[in-house]
Amino acid sequence: MYTEKAERLVKLLKERGLTIAAAESCTGGKVSDLIVSVPGASEVFKEGFITYCNEAKIRSLGVDKAVIAETGAISDETARLMARGAAKKAETDIGLSATGNAGPSADEGKPVGLVYIGCFTGKQTLTEQLLLEGDRETIRSKAAESLIELAIKALLQS
Repeated sequence: MYTEKAERLVKLLKERGLTIAAAESCTGGKVSDLIVSVPGASEVFKEGFITYCNEAKIRSLGVDKAVIAETGAISDETARLMARGAAKKAETDIGLSATGNAGPSADEGKPVGLVYIGCFTGKQTLTEQLLLEGDRETIRSKAAESLIELAIKALLQS
């Protein structure tokens, strides 16, 4: 089932003639699912990458392994590179990303609920740091919804 926010995102993309791709780690496909659940999303959604491990982020999205070594996979910089990498690899106008820790325990010394989301528009890359509460599923769902909101914000700013 899609949300009103996902529907709004798809509508904005259609109105502007833009395409989008998503690179997901902790959300595991939830962002892509929200978007493709909207009727007509095939006009704007081109590709989704589930890059759960660091090697996949490096191989599939071109994230610099030095950045992951320095800042960790759960970082603002990794979210930026994932969003840019998604747009570049899928040849889309917009790239989205989500990377974080949905639990059940700390990872990279970073707390459960810490998530970074990103939206690359070609002109800018917006990122947000989230500290979400709840169980694993709740954190993943909240992160996906937050990323849809960030994409809408980025489109309205451009």
